[in-house]
Amino acid sequence: MAPWAHLALVTLFTPLLASPVSESESIINQKRAAEGYVSPPYYPTPPGGWVSDWSEAYEKARKVVSNMTLAEKVNLTTGTGFFMGPCVGQTGSAPRFGIPNICLQDSPVGIRNSDHNTAFPPGITVGATFNKDLMYERGVGLGEEARGKGVNVLLGPAVGPLGRKPCGGRIWEAFGADPSLQAFAGAETIKGMQSTGAIAAIKHFIGNEQEMFRMSSVVTKGYSSNIDDRTLHELYLWPFAEGVRAGVGSLMTAYNDVNSSACSQNSKLLNGILKDELGFQGFVMTDWLGHYTGVASALAGLDMAMPGDGAVPLFGDSYWGPEMSRSVLNGSVPVDRLNDMVTRIVATWYKFGQDKDYPLPNFSTNTQDKEGPLYPGALFSPSGVVNQFVDVTANHNATVRAVAREAITLLKNDMDILPLSRNDNLKVFGTDAGGNPDGLNSCTDMGCNKGVLTMGWGSGTARLPYLITPQEAIANVTNNVEFHITDSFPSDVTANSSDIALVFINADSGENYITVEGNPGDRTDAGLNAWHNGDDLVKAAAKKFSNVVVIIHTVGPILMEEWADLESVKAIVVAHLPGQEAGNSLTDVLFGDYSPSGHMPYTIPKSEDDYPESVGLINQPFGQIQDTFTEGLYVDYRHFMKANVTPRYPFGHGLSYTTFNFSQPSLSVVTPLDTAYPAARPTKSATPTYNTSIPAASEVAWSSTTFTRIWRYLYPYLDNPQSITASNKYPYPDGYSTEPHPVPRAGGGQGGNPALFETAFSVQVRVQNTGKRHGKAVAQLYVELPSSLGLDTPELQLRQFEKTKELAPGQSETLTLHLTRKDVSVWDVDVQDWKAPVHGQGIKIWVGNSVADLPVLCTVGGDCSAE
Repeated sequence: MAPWAHLALVTLFTPLLASPVSESESIINQKRAAEGYVSPPYYPTPPGGWVSDWSEAYEKARKVVSNMTLAEKVNLTTGTGFFMGPCVGQTGSAPRFGIPNICLQDSPVGIRNSDHNTAFPPGITVGATFNKDLMYERGVGLGEEARGKGVNVLLGPAVGPLGRKPCGGRIWEAFGADPSLQAFAGAETIKGMQSTGAIAAIKHFIGNEQEMFRMSSVVTKGYSSNIDDRTLHELYLWPFAEGVRAGVGSLMTAYNDVNSSACSQNSKLLNGILKDELGFQGFVMTDWLGHYTGVASALAGLDMAMPGDGAVPLFGDSYWGPEMSRSVLNGSVPVDRLNDMVTRIVATWYKFGQDKDYPLPNFSTNTQDKEGPLYPGALFSPSGVVNQFVDVTANHNATVRAVAREAITLLKNDMDILPLSRNDNLKVFGTDAGGNPDGLNSCTDMGCNKGVLTMGWGSGTARLPYLITPQEAIANVTNNVEFHITDSFPSDVTANSSDIALVFINADSGENYITVEGNPGDRTDAGLNAWHNGDDLVKAAAKKFSNVVVIIHTVGPILMEEWADLESVKAIVVAHLPGQEAGNSLTDVLFGDYSPSGHMPYTIPKSEDDYPESVGLINQPFGQIQDTFTEGLYVDYRHFMKANVTPRYPFGHGLSYTTFNFSQPSLSVVTPLDTAYPAARPTKSATPTYNTSIPAASEVAWSSTTFTRIWRYLYPYLDNPQSITASNKYPYPDGYSTEPHPVPRAGGGQGGNPALFETAFSVQVRVQNTGKRHGKAVAQLYVELPSSLGLDTPELQLRQFEKTKELAPGQSETLTLHLTRKDVSVWDVDVQDWKAPVHGQGIKIWVGNSVADLPVLCTVGGDCSAE
């Protein structure tokens, strides 16, 4: 059957009555969308090139694309196939124009499956720093290493999942359970990465909140995340909008459906929201093997298929490739859609200067050997040098250490047991303090939990070039230490009253293609408990020692109720996922060279039952899962506040070795909110135009020029293309049209209407170090919107944060925190625009240390006060 015969209904968000889904149009029989979670389709795809920042790149691309053959255009939109090149994915090339195969490579923490690279701390650790400068600096490091290895597109950052499901497998790849925290961290990462010329790929768009049952295949249907329009805009879309505003060059779609339409062919998501409302100018790619149809996905706004294969990899077929050539010749894919796809890709290549001495790939994701097959997916492949062992690490270890150190979050510190003295008598327990006994990188894609946990598992990992374990780092600092690298408390340990026990525990998770200790990516078996009987280890130490410090490396929320209140548990430290400098970053803080300054990027609950039932993992092996986001806006701390549930530790919590005082707050109106809705959007500029005639069939005929065809390699060519004629009988998706929609009023620039990002208010607050040690403070700003908006809105929402420089005792710094119009707005589902209280009437602005500790209050139109 031709791949374009598998059509999925492309419906989405606005809560209208559900429309029936024809089973004949699905990949497999699928249920109708959950009632109320559908909306009209959105066609055609808005072309790129109307944003002034991209005009030069688009003009360069236009000149090139105008002269491309059909084969060259198709080549750049389709991957060459699974294992068909040095990178995890690569497109075909257009050598006549100097455009090579575009190399796309994991991951958000470094160059996956490479050598002489850095293993940076994952996103969840970066979020815990609340430090925008470090977010940017880490992005620069990632970009420099990508460029140095010849990677055109580095597949990150991840701002989805948002962390809706605390047991979800990949929440550690993103930056935390708040859209603003994710937005700032994602945007700074993108700016840093792309400052080097590497292209960032923001992912996963959208609603990919659990790992199990995420993918569709010839026998399964990925779950449907059913999200209402307001929740989509105010939570899950928020960080993607900021990534687009930062100028991100590419975006990766999620595997799952949203409102029963696959993300990679969802016209409302891609055409309507991403490319029209948010003004995205780059290109959209699938996740690997997340491409499910041919024509339907092209019409819905997809620009690049990765890695190019069809339903089953390594069969040598594709939904695009030669089938895209056929679809253009028979008229089912309009020429102007293909032109826009290619223009977006080429313009992005030009935008980041990759036409100017950008390296070709000098590594292989397939082997660590110097020589090997050039196309490992082929049964017979030419061989050659595939790894040149280029060292791209520079001084990035310093960035790793700084990020991991500033993320360390002190949750409890009774009797100021920390920092430790180098003369303290220490006894260390737990395998999480040591290394992997099987050797560094012995588990593929970190698919095991052995030794100190530096990152989760899956495609979002990178090989460790080295690892400084806590055991090694502590031994380098003090000789007064005894190590018990075991998760079973030794029966023969002696304890003196002056001894301090350091107990290391962890909790792991990862991507669904690997199961670790019964957990298929998501923490189905472990839940939110510590792995390897960590709770028992802590309790045993607490029974024996009067002074216990618990150190946790974790992918996300972890339960502590069995031991957190024990009298002998004096301190609790969350070190998140530190990357290669795990031990050094930890000892920097434990021994007082630096004061801890991290804050929790998610809430620590007292029980899994404290969460709404709707955010639990869904285990349903048959039929399409309908995962309906009935909790709406009430995720993480928003839920805890609404339900009046006291967590163990609130979002944003983090102690220091010193103390800080917030004083002298002031509020300034910068751009008055004279109207409820922003000023009218700017008019769109012109976009590139091309000849839209169907090209000559000879442009995709196999060349008479002799060249060696690689078996299973995906080419754009066809046998006998002259026999293909245009047809008017193609069964287009319901609602398909070539008549452009009226421009969305919420659009007008990258990220949305530029008026949304005008500064509405500025808050200044003086932060003083009132303690006896050096340290850094974080000022977190939360907005409380008035009931006059007439909508059920979370009580508090993080909208801004700033971190001080290191302050000496008695030293102070005045921080300025800016709020945009969008920051104080809600999404009006009827008007389809952002609505703010006129003149800001009734808005309260809170500033402090966490969502539960906010000593500063400013009321718009009133006064500011500080406790």
